[in-house]
Order: sequence, then structure tokens, then C-alpha cells
Amino acid sequence: MKREALPDFTAVSEEPLEIFLQPGDLYFGSGHTRIRTLLGSCVAISVWHPQLRIGGLCHYMLPSRGPHHSAHHDLDGKYGDEAMLLFLREMRGAGTLPQEYEAKLFGGGHMFTAHTAASADVSRKNVQRGRELVRRHGLTLRAEHLGGEGHRNLWFELWSGDVYLKFWGQNAEQRRPGMACVACVSESSA
Repeated sequence: MKREALPDFTAVSEEPLEIFLQPGDLYFGSGHTRIRTLLGSCVAISVWHPQLRIGGLCHYMLPSRGPHHSAHHDLDGKYGDEAMLLFLREMRGAGTLPQEYEAKLFGGGHMFTAHTAASADVSRKNVQRGRELVRRHGLTLRAEHLGGEGHRNLWFELWSGDVYLKFWGQNAEQRRPGMACVACVSESSA
């Protein structure tokens, strides 16, 4: 009796777990996971531990809750300083230190070419807070794509630490190599 060869199921590549972050969300984990978000004036911070291949992404809306908030509130990822505290909690839970992580910053864009002073101020403060938090907690800043006019789609692959970006806009600050911009589209070419 002739037997048919069974298909090799190990050769089938597994699709990554896809996580989409809304404003105020944060995800920290490992494995074959891709985290995505869409940014305007908000800022996203990616953190990644290159040896353990763990990390996460946050999407915060405002730099902080402000001086008038009660200390009795749970931490909220809508605020940059509180999103970082949530990251630090996850890092401690993984038995790691913030200084072992690489960080990348994105967002803080002006969504309208005729932006108001108030919207420009929120964007600017979000960018400043992101840089300050990375520096204060000793993370190594590897790349940033910030400011400008327009929005960004972002993909962060936890298995490699790679971040991919689509930017529809102009005049963004891009610093440090190590970030793939899969499609940076300016308004003049869109």
C-alpha cells in the first residue's frame, strides 16, 4: 500500500498577533506580535529590550494630567508621564531595568495646516514630554520622527524591535538612523 506524504505544517508561517492601540492605550509583551497605531498630535513611545526581545508601545494624548488631579486615580495611558509609569511597572515585572531598553518616539504632528496656537502647543508639549521621559528614565533613544504637519501610521514588531512608519505630511523632524520609513508622503506628492 502506497502512503501519501503528509504536508509539512511546520513550514507554514504563523501570522503575527496584531494589536491596534487607540489613544490612551498601551501594550507590553513579547513574541510574534505587531503593534499598530495612528498618530496626529498624540505621541507614541516604543520600548524594546534587544536581548530578551520584549517591549511595548504607548499612545498618549497629553503630556500629563495636570496639577489638579487627585492621587487616588489609577494610572491612565492617556497621559505621557503615567504611560511611562505603566511601562516601568511592566519592566519591573519582567525583571528588567529601564536602562536596558531602546526607545523610539513618534507623532506630535499638527493635523491642520492652519493650526491654532492651542493645537500647536499640545503637539509641542507632547514631544517635549516624550523626550524628557526617555531621558529621565535612562532609556536609549534610537530614533524619532516628530512634529510636522500631518499624521502617521505606525507598526512596531516586537520580535525584531523594528518600527515602520507611513507619514502623510511635511516638515517632520527625523533623527537617528534605525527606523524604516516605508512611505513618507508629502502633501505635494499625495
